[in-house]
Amino acid sequence: MTSAVPSFELLPGADGSPVILHVPHSAREIPPDVRAGIVLDDAALERELDHIVDAHTAELAQGAAGASEIAPWRFVNRLSRLVVDPERFPDEREEMLAVGMGAVYTRTTHLSDLRSADTDPEPLIERYFRPYAKAMTDAVADRLAVAGRAVIIDVHSYPTDRLPYELHGEGPRPPVCLGTDSFHTPPELLTAAREAFATCGQTALDSPFSGTYVPLEFYGTEPRVAALMIEIRRDTYMAEPGGPAGPGLTRLAQALATLVDAASR
Repeated sequence: MTSAVPSFELLPGADGSPVILHVPHSAREIPPDVRAGIVLDDAALERELDHIVDAHTAELAQGAAGASEIAPWRFVNRLSRLVVDPERFPDEREEMLAVGMGAVYTRTTHLSDLRSADTDPEPLIERYFRPYAKAMTDAVADRLAVAGRAVIIDVHSYPTDRLPYELHGEGPRPPVCLGTDSFHTPPELLTAAREAFATCGQTALDSPFSGTYVPLEFYGTEPRVAALMIEIRRDTYMAEPGGPAGPGLTRLAQALATLVDAASR
């Protein structure tokens, strides 16, 4: 038995837009057959989803797209990151394997068991991770072909208080964290992000989370692919953990739209 919810969705923007808003961690949906491999009871699973889901980030991207002068494309994961995490390396390169959170998680945010430690990740990687990676690669290739460049804006959120799984959570936790890559984040994109989110409170660079998502086919080799990660502290727009969105979401959507417009020019 599988879920009727598609694994991911590419929502078209303006034909000439180079921007893709990537929303990998906003969903709570877990197909029943995948749920069967998770050892948490239903109540504990709901609590884990409250902590791990970047709640309301799909709505944030949708609001930004609607407010942008040139509508960006949106690539949205429709399944929970507890199915697979599309932003992890699917092999031993992934440092989060140290806490049981590679592409297929075996541990929770509080380092308790999520799946059996001897779970074979390959079936889930084959079924969900690789098709997602290929579709995102194709989406970026399409923007390169049509617009001559691609700008990936990775839309995330993070909890106000550090969770036990975080490997590098000892630094500042600003309202907006900007994750960068030395090859793929040009200075002008970073400047535009700082200006766009100035109305939302302090921004900081690569703290508490660093880096940004670029499909491996282009990573470190294609300078026409720019990328930036936006990590928004959850207390700025929602009740934690897992609660409803508040008025801060509208302000953040407008800021993201301002960044989209700057990146589209």
